[in-house]
Amino acid sequence: MKVSDKIENLKKKIEKTQEMGGEARIAAQHEKNKLSARERLNLLFDEGTFREIDMFVKHRSTNFNMSSTEIPADGVVTGHGLVNGRPVFAFSQDFTSLGGSLGEQHAAKIVKIMDLAMKAGVPVVGMNDSGGARVDEGIDSLKGYGDIFFRNSRASGVIPQISIIMGPCAGGAVYSPAMTDFILMVKKTAHMFITGPQVIKTVTGEETTFEELGGAISHNTKSGNAHFACESDEDAIEQVKMLLSFIPNNNLEDPPFQYSGDDPARLCPELDTIIPDDPRAGYDMKNVIHAIIDNGEFFEIHELYAENALIGMARLNGRSVGIIANQPMVLAGCLDINASDKISRFIRFCDAFNLPIITFVDVPGYLPGCDQEWNGIIRHGAKLLWSYSEATVPKLNVTTRKSYGGAYIAMSSQHLGNDMSFAWPSAEIAVMGAQGAVNVVSSYRKAQKAADDPEAKRQELIADYEEKFNTPYIAAERGYIDAVIQPSETRIRLIDALDILCTKREALPPKKHGNIPV
Repeated sequence: MKVSDKIENLKKKIEKTQEMGGEARIAAQHEKNKLSARERLNLLFDEGTFREIDMFVKHRSTNFNMSSTEIPADGVVTGHGLVNGRPVFAFSQDFTSLGGSLGEQHAAKIVKIMDLAMKAGVPVVGMNDSGGARVDEGIDSLKGYGDIFFRNSRASGVIPQISIIMGPCAGGAVYSPAMTDFILMVKKTAHMFITGPQVIKTVTGEETTFEELGGAISHNTKSGNAHFACESDEDAIEQVKMLLSFIPNNNLEDPPFQYSGDDPARLCPELDTIIPDDPRAGYDMKNVIHAIIDNGEFFEIHELYAENALIGMARLNGRSVGIIANQPMVLAGCLDINASDKISRFIRFCDAFNLPIITFVDVPGYLPGCDQEWNGIIRHGAKLLWSYSEATVPKLNVTTRKSYGGAYIAMSSQHLGNDMSFAWPSAEIAVMGAQGAVNVVSSYRKAQKAADDPEAKRQELIADYEEKFNTPYIAAERGYIDAVIQPSETRIRLIDALDILCTKREALPPKKHGNIPV
């Protein structure tokens, strides 16, 4: 055969493989408002940069007459390219090719790009759209999942791992996304669960639907398994691009700097009047964050889950930072089980990938109640203490209003290794609020009992406590707060602090790993 014929043969093989499951199956995918595997990759990567790996890989199974079954690219497209000019590895499961089912070689392709990503020190993006394990290949399919899980664990904290759920993801398939840093789900087309509605009905008698059980909204609001609920495949891919723009390629690099054009010396005068005079009135902490960060651009994560806490990414004078805050508009900003988990995991991500952490504090305490206690608020709350204590990136906090009791300690206090702490004049840093204190402090209780008008005396004592203790100045006198600042100066002070701390170096004691209270 002539060389020209061999080249022509190669072109035909490539063309055949790129047809995936064929026009009819691709059309069926489009009818469900889903893109094909290759269309998704083309959207993710900069035009003309995607380079496919293992296009011609085939399965080796002979079970159930599989030897005569052709599966283009074995149901998954893998490779690398550039996303906004930066290198990324990715895989995209092809539902049009035997339902994107995972077999031995399908898994081997994913494992290969994960290994290459680790060697190169670049992120991995996985696009999941699969019917699950390829039953025809038996135990080899399970082995394939295990190989992927092992890589997920080894890569964690070394390179960013992002999962997009764009179709079914059930059984063992859900564990790999759960082991990655972020999960994005597409509304109405993505589903994720261990056991489906039919099995649940058979075993427990419960009746549910795919969407109710494992849809994007369920996992974004109830389970917290997913971080983003996206409107479409295109929206999900745009969110991934935005996410990647804030984070480094690996744990040995600093996050990318992006000049914003926002004046680092800009004052925020609106913050001087944002705190209500009534200490029981709420205000939107997002307005505080938007006022301070570059161009007001806050990339919120886990927006629909544990809304009493806020997490996300932003920039300050071009530097990427992780933002954590209490939200007074929801549960008065109390910490509960879900908020503790949400914040803790984000702290660990930021610390792994060198993003400074800025915490905005307005927290009256941990949420009380039997349900919280019985479901382990002690253990979950301890994760928050652990994560802040363990993090070695620059850590700053700003107390805007309430900061009481154990929650004061938990929200990045200096006692957990915070580097610089600021407070507004409206800050109330104390063991508890005045209402509770007058019921507990013995001298206050005696004074109320001895008074002719106990209620009037009570109000007098509350005012006395607020004046003496519900201020930032006792903490500042002891050096627990580095500066009491005018709210309008917050942006300037945070940027100055980041500038001086950008060369921070801190080492943890040598150990294999700690035993975090999971």
